[in-house]
Amino acid sequence: MTGSLFKGNFWTSDILSTIGYDSIIQHLNNGRKNCKEFEDFLKESTLKRALEVFKQQVDNVAQSHIHLAQTLREEARKIEEFREKQKLLQKKTELVMDAAHKQKSLQFKKTMDAKKNYEQKCRDKDEAEQAVHRSANVANPKQQEKLFVKLATSKTAVEDSDKVYMLHVNTLDKVRNEWQSEHIKACEVFETQECERINFFRNALWLHMNQLSQQCVTSDEMYEKVRKSLEMCSIEKDIEYFVNHRRTGQTPPAPIMYENFYCPQKNAAPPGKATGPNSARRGPLPNPKSLPDDPDYSLLDNNYSLIYQ
Repeated sequence: MTGSLFKGNFWTSDILSTIGYDSIIQHLNNGRKNCKEFEDFLKESTLKRALEVFKQQVDNVAQSHIHLAQTLREEARKIEEFREKQKLLQKKTELVMDAAHKQKSLQFKKTMDAKKNYEQKCRDKDEAEQAVHRSANVANPKQQEKLFVKLATSKTAVEDSDKVYMLHVNTLDKVRNEWQSEHIKACEVFETQECERINFFRNALWLHMNQLSQQCVTSDEMYEKVRKSLEMCSIEKDIEYFVNHRRTGQTPPAPIMYENFYCPQKNAAPPGKATGPNSARRGPLPNPKSLPDDPDYSLLDNNYSLIYQ
């Protein structure tokens, strides 16, 4: 831990100002907010990735991510405990400082009110003295007696207000010393908290990066097993295996033949059996003969006739 920097750098010349203290509190609150954001990240993102992305695709990778998520949840729990511990300690110190601030402000107000009252009594005494001097040669004895009584009363009031004013000044100085002592203690506590937070947060991030790095290595090893199994895949063998185990036959269906309505017995053919032209209705086609000069055409035999025989 470094030297105590908080207690020597967060003062102000204005006794009523709390700007230094408020600056420290704001910084501590921001640091605790960073811990909370990291805690939420550990709770939300990793488990979702483990359960939703890899669950149906690669079971081993999913299981490793679930294990990582459990580890990260444990780390998040530790961060939450650390954050709550610091929050309680900070709250305890804040309560003490709030009371010191309130007492300091209240005593300062009382002191200023006593000072105003003392100054007013002094002015009243001065006026009474001046009235006595002005009436020394013109006022009758009865009026002078009243002025002397007023002067004596004002002197007594000045003495009493002076005592009250001095008492409040001494009390304020005592309160100021107590507040200053509590401020120093609070600065030391807050600086210790800040050092612990930075160290804890840095170590937590370092550990998280190591965990993610190890997860990448583990996942890649599992993916490599998948890649090796894919290298052994044979398209031809897979197709052959499918054909051998799921074949339904090698003979296509027979063509549908023409059936004469008036001669059903002559045209009928067994279902599913291919049949040729009806020999009872049509004779065989003659063999074509190609002309020597025109191979694209052929001649029919002289014995062929288009009339049914």
